[in-house]
Amino acid sequence: MNRISQRVQSAGFSTTMQIAALAFQLQSEGIKIINLNVGEPDFNTPENVKNAAHVAIDKNFTKYTPNAGLADLKDAIIKRLKTDYDLSYTRDEIIISPGAKNSMYNACMAVINPGDEVIIPTPYWVSYPAMVKLAAGVPVIVPTFANDGFRLTPAQLEQAITPRTRALILNNPSNPAGTFYTRKDLIELLNVALAANLIIIADEVYEKLVYDGLKFIPAAAISAKAKANTVHISGVSKTYAMTGWRIGYAAASNDLIAGMNVVQSHNTSGATSISQVASIEALNGPQDYVKAMLAEFQKRRDYLLKRLREIPGITCHPASGAFYLFPDFSVYFNMEFEGERIMNSADMVYYLLKHAHVATVPGSGFGAENYIRLAYATSLENIETALNQIEAALKKLSPIRQLEIK
Repeated sequence: MNRISQRVQSAGFSTTMQIAALAFQLQSEGIKIINLNVGEPDFNTPENVKNAAHVAIDKNFTKYTPNAGLADLKDAIIKRLKTDYDLSYTRDEIIISPGAKNSMYNACMAVINPGDEVIIPTPYWVSYPAMVKLAAGVPVIVPTFANDGFRLTPAQLEQAITPRTRALILNNPSNPAGTFYTRKDLIELLNVALAANLIIIADEVYEKLVYDGLKFIPAAAISAKAKANTVHISGVSKTYAMTGWRIGYAAASNDLIAGMNVVQSHNTSGATSISQVASIEALNGPQDYVKAMLAEFQKRRDYLLKRLREIPGITCHPASGAFYLFPDFSVYFNMEFEGERIMNSADMVYYLLKHAHVATVPGSGFGAENYIRLAYATSLENIETALNQIEAALKKLSPIRQLEIK
């Protein structure tokens, strides 16, 4: 008898974590692996933020905090949302969680009923369908395409909506494709969603990492009705290089936040006290660090995009946000090297890990088989070396020879 629940079996394990585990294994064997797989900045947490944490420790601020988070951190989030986007929230409309991932999970658990349908555009972050399934919901996967900038169109959304549709998960800017929705895009899309009274679960954790002079607009800022129906999810991890501090947050109507608060009270009982103090400083302190990091990421994106497009057969959408590119590698499928066959994105990723010593992530984990994800959250030197090694490994491939039938 299988003792694991059907929900957990249907969810499966995170693809990115599987690749990371294999990369760590090869590194432990003495092989130097360039990691273009895990999505975390290679920058250090700002000194003022670390100093705030030291002060909290020295003052023995090491006990439980309120389940929904410190009032001072809520105030910092409220101030940042008002200053940056003219969005007004109150404390009972904010919840702090151990990471934006936990915020997403809490939102799914709080709003999805068994059998509810949740629309998820591809390519999606690997955990979205799993979270919906764990909440006993039904993921409705809607493919998007590179020639549309990997954006969900209003027509696609309208076609996907049924009487059982409860919510739309919208990731902007997106992981893995760097998809970016302008104000115009959001107005057109949300007009359809709100007409059907959908809840918008807006994963906007990459909100500050937007390139080419584009301006990020949260879904909640589109209209009063959009704000009332949107769960804005973000955090400090990507913006301030604080992935390990595990602080995410959500802003939404107080009934939705109250539901998330119930879920959180039974799974984590809130976020770490010291990390919350550090996050207050990150949000309230100088923001020059963010601008400097953004400028460096844009240089890396431009270089990586140029190099990828120079590889024969590779096409790549010029991502406008986050720190990933999502190139189409399918031209190298149905090829082989020394009997090792490349039939899909997972084969390609394992081939590049073994023969180029570069860790990437297969598009299959994001619902887009022809692609692989490359994170440029590492130095230009590492990116250059990685692309050199990838090019060399691809040149070794040749078409699979078909056996003649006589």
